[in-house]
Amino acid sequence: MKVKVLMNDKDLMPVKAHPDDAGFDIRASEDTIVYSNSVRIVPTGMRLSLPKGYEAQIRPRSGMAAQYNITVLNTPGTIDCGYTGEVKVILINHGIYDYHSQRGDRIAQMVIQKLPEVELELADEIDDTSRGESGFGSTGR
Repeated sequence: MKVKVLMNDKDLMPVKAHPDDAGFDIRASEDTIVYSNSVRIVPTGMRLSLPKGYEAQIRPRSGMAAQYNITVLNTPGTIDCGYTGEVKVILINHGIYDYHSQRGDRIAQMVIQKLPEVELELADEIDDTSRGESGFGSTGR
């Protein structure tokens, strides 16, 4: 899979911290402040060329969530193979303190997924299950 790092900033190239990790760390391409109880779109300085039939999922970093109450708002964010613009991450600060990140700080992780080939078929009825229409909270705490 091809990754273009804008402005030849090779230090912004996504990398795995450990060989067996599922996700590639994504870095901020500029200094950013995510104010308390607010949202910020953070540029990463990279563009992707995903193969057909694949997506990139942008997910939060657990350390940022646990330590700073920062997460990815639309998690997982989906990057389709047809999108080749700059990848940006929507961060939300649920904390009481502003979050300061510097250029090059890890702000999210990216997982590449192969998509199953699925076709939707319009139906008048669907099969019933034992759960049926039981939804939110139906299995208890």
